[in-house]
Amino acid sequence: MLSGQKLSDYRFPLTVIGDAVWLYHRFTLSSRDVEELLLERGICVTRASVRTWCIKFSDLFVQGVRHREPRRGSRWHLDEMCVEVGGVKYWLWRAVNEHGAVLDVLLQQHRDTKAARSFFYPLLEYDVPEIIHTDKLWSDGAALRELPLLHSVEHVQVISTARCNNLIEQSHRPTRRQERQQRGCRSRQRGQGFLDLHARVSNLHHSARSTLPAPQRRFYQEKAFRTR
Repeated sequence: MLSGQKLSDYRFPLTVIGDAVWLYHRFTLSSRDVEELLLERGICVTRASVRTWCIKFSDLFVQGVRHREPRRGSRWHLDEMCVEVGGVKYWLWRAVNEHGAVLDVLLQQHRDTKAARSFFYPLLEYDVPEIIHTDKLWSDGAALRELPLLHSVEHVQVISTARCNNLIEQSHRPTRRQERQQRGCRSRQRGQGFLDLHARVSNLHHSARSTLPAPQRRFYQEKAFRTR
């Protein structure tokens, strides 16, 4: 995913940089943890370098993975969760398909109709679902009615604890784990960059967390390693 960059521009090979960024976003690790794992492999870098790589290359990784993702599916689940960024409360908007793969994430300070429209526009750029599941937030319904592309889409409103919306609730869990590990983000821009790549990396390894037979699970894991 970093093959377009010149090797001479960086002290370390791009494979090392790619592995460091992948480790940080794939597992619940701090930059100090990644530094130690690389040192065990004979690669001496500082945690400041790891942090800089993650900030600098997050968008590039997202672009490299996004166009290789499968179709978005016909049934979408949308939800919002409250997160703290730099001491300020934000709402993390998230959409997943019927298979639990994350379609998009967006950090916004508001939870109103305008915020809902801002979240829907990028989602509808490539595909339109048949059914959208949301919670009882009135802003979602208002935004759906205002967007012509969604007038023919069935809108199902459920309570957050309902079983039919369990996919989106489960999708929030890795974000909460990372939030506790990293003690939040200091800026919205950095938080958005991290969450974008974290979602894409999680999608690559989504099949590895299911109850598949071991050979099939290893096949999907190897495919994810080649994709990254």
